[in-house]
Amino acid sequence: MTAITNIEDLRRLAMRRVPKVMFEYVDSGSYDEITMRANRSELQAIRFRQKVLVDATGRSMATEMLGEKVAMPVAIAPTGLTGLVHGDGEILAAKAAQAAGIRFCLSTMSICTIEDIAEATTQPFWFQLYVFKDRGFSETVIARAQAAKCTALFVTIDLPLRGQRHADIKNGLTVPPSLTLRNAFDIATKPAWMLGVLFGKRRTFGNIDAYLKGKSVSESRVNWSQQHFDQTLSWRDIDWLRKLWPGKLVLKGILDADDARTAVSAGADAIVVSNHGGRQLDGAPATISVLPEIASAVGDRIEVLFDGGIRSGQDVIKALALGARGCLIGRAFLYGLGAMGLAGVTKALDIIRNELDISMILTGTKDLSKVGRDVLYEAAPTYPRN
Repeated sequence: MTAITNIEDLRRLAMRRVPKVMFEYVDSGSYDEITMRANRSELQAIRFRQKVLVDATGRSMATEMLGEKVAMPVAIAPTGLTGLVHGDGEILAAKAAQAAGIRFCLSTMSICTIEDIAEATTQPFWFQLYVFKDRGFSETVIARAQAAKCTALFVTIDLPLRGQRHADIKNGLTVPPSLTLRNAFDIATKPAWMLGVLFGKRRTFGNIDAYLKGKSVSESRVNWSQQHFDQTLSWRDIDWLRKLWPGKLVLKGILDADDARTAVSAGADAIVVSNHGGRQLDGAPATISVLPEIASAVGDRIEVLFDGGIRSGQDVIKALALGARGCLIGRAFLYGLGAMGLAGVTKALDIIRNELDISMILTGTKDLSKVGRDVLYEAAPTYPRN
């Protein structure tokens, strides 16, 4: 096997080992994918200010995210259908995160359940909530996350309805995956993936299966969830969530400084500057372009986390320099998972850690918790407000 030296190598390997329907679910964005591509291109456009003859010994990546000590300011983002990218995918990713000394966040729309992760790991993990029209169900899921000793609740606020992802429609994505004339040959050529999923703990949305019992579900669960997200969710509901959840409350999906200020007023403990990986509003700005304004507006009052396009340690330090306290990775770990399972997620984290270490040395950075804009030669492009 060719040496794996970066996240793109893992991506290419995953493309060969994961069926097209699942690979493109991970790899694609919404509509014309303008925002998804901008997340990468605008991060790549930022240049470092290289420093030389700086004593690099004693440097540290260790910091805190949401008040918890972590080995580096990176966490595994909540991603749906992870257990269909590789059998037991959420469990494997959570184990890799624990071994790396970082945090894992589980999605409501995961294949493995909250309880599966709690049973498989010994360190705290985080849980991400989609609010459904049935608020009673949301309350039940929150209670399950509490029982599993999750320490933070991430509430995704940028998905009242799923943005159209052309690849998912064309590939006929269903949960569990259905065998069709279109995908039968492709799946048959991926025996390791097929066996992993078949012998995994689950093949459907584990966290909502209990809710679905006894209910008539005529369409795939993917479409079912599309129809059951609560489009009435508003700022006034944050108080309801705050009363239900005693731990850290994080609002994920902020792209506007005014919304960030409102999040502070609503009582959130942290926000995630995120455009859902370019999978929602196509034409929305790249997250790195709005991060500086948002961090400047609220960074002294609330913890600002970042996601969108992180593929390297260089990307991590750029986001930290522009005001983020930590970064969440989605596609980067999923490529590793699809490529090599647990070993692949571990490899992705090792790649990012090693790149981060080299970047610290060459920018004269000893303590990542104190990194600032002085490590950048050019700041991120920004969109002026009218």
